[in-house]
Amino acid sequence: MDKLFIKISVIGLGYIGLPTAAIIASKGINVIGVDVDQHIVDTINGGKVHIVEPDLDDIVHRVVLAGKLKATAQVESADAFIIAVPTPFINQNDPDLSFVKNAVQSIAPLLVKGNLVVLESTSPIGTTNKISEWLSILRPDLLFPHQETARADVQIAYCPERVLPGQIVKELTQNDRVIGGITNYCGQRAKDLYEYFVEGKCTITNSNTAEMCKLTENAFRDVNIAFANELSLICDKLTINVWELIKLANLHPRVDILQPGPGVGGHCIAVDPWFIVSSAPSESKLIRKAREINDAKPNYIINKIIELYKNTDNPRIAFFGMAFKPNIDDFRESPSIQIIKAVSIKLKNISIQVVEPYTSNLDVLGKHVNAKLVKFDEAIKEANILVMLVDHDIFLGIASDQLLGKKIIDTRGCWIKIMENKKNV
Repeated sequence: MDKLFIKISVIGLGYIGLPTAAIIASKGINVIGVDVDQHIVDTINGGKVHIVEPDLDDIVHRVVLAGKLKATAQVESADAFIIAVPTPFINQNDPDLSFVKNAVQSIAPLLVKGNLVVLESTSPIGTTNKISEWLSILRPDLLFPHQETARADVQIAYCPERVLPGQIVKELTQNDRVIGGITNYCGQRAKDLYEYFVEGKCTITNSNTAEMCKLTENAFRDVNIAFANELSLICDKLTINVWELIKLANLHPRVDILQPGPGVGGHCIAVDPWFIVSSAPSESKLIRKAREINDAKPNYIINKIIELYKNTDNPRIAFFGMAFKPNIDDFRESPSIQIIKAVSIKLKNISIQVVEPYTSNLDVLGKHVNAKLVKFDEAIKEANILVMLVDHDIFLGIASDQLLGKKIIDTRGCWIKIMENKKNV
């Protein structure tokens, strides 16, 4: 490995930052993980993890025990700094770069000639260049890529993650990576770093293109999910089983329709397309419409639940799942949470049951939701309205007899298939 990369600092120890820090440390490199949350720092230094991700806990335990990964709330000097902090929205769809800017401000005093700064956070087009500009103001004693391409003291690049929750440890190393340097040399320096722990191909481009590439990947998925969700609305109106329809349509060799659901969640697909819209609002008509379709799907489900509730004697509702996708503990932007909260409020804070195997509390629902966290069997037994929101594996082993006499709203199609298979036996 290049001797200039003896010590790496990862800023932000969330769903991407912690796995990245752990994987790099597993290669024998000294890694400093930085996070403003002291609980996260203490948890990691204790050899434990604060998120659920297969195999991550074992890796963190080993690298912390070996002294290769240390967490801290204060940034320390390093040869390379990887920024993996949140990029949420303010004022609905306006990107908030305050976390990125705070990270930049924290590393600025420690920068020395020869350092590399890499942004991994999903960001609007031009953010990597802004980092160079911010740093030039904070450190006028150093030259940065946007000022002097041939003689920059610090190299800056963008390398977005493209991993699937539940498979992050595997995909961090095996997936191809796109690396966008402000200059070609910036890109090459970042490639030198990533090729040490990435087995996939690392391709260099400019930073603007790399930023757009990340957004494009998730906007593509969002548009295709919107097509599936719109199909589900049409089929609901026409009394057609949308899951059977999609299965049949996908028999065509050039058709691959995704599955509908209660909406779109997570900090990628539900968020990233808005970065494109904010950068080119007049030109992003299809991308904007797809976002609007997916954002509207939870309200459609909410109204169906309320209608069913009002037409049921002694209604008792149980919701199954709160995460934004199956078999993980990630609740960011989850449409399931939006649905549960809205139903509780619209029905005047009725008592509801929630089954979510990936949490021990209902804090994500807030203080004003009258909900009780229960086990799967208890909810099936006591509730007469079952709302399937997240198809966790633990929910799929249910017997069709357990669903008899229940009123079901199945946003994932899994229980519908179980009931139909029973009819066909």
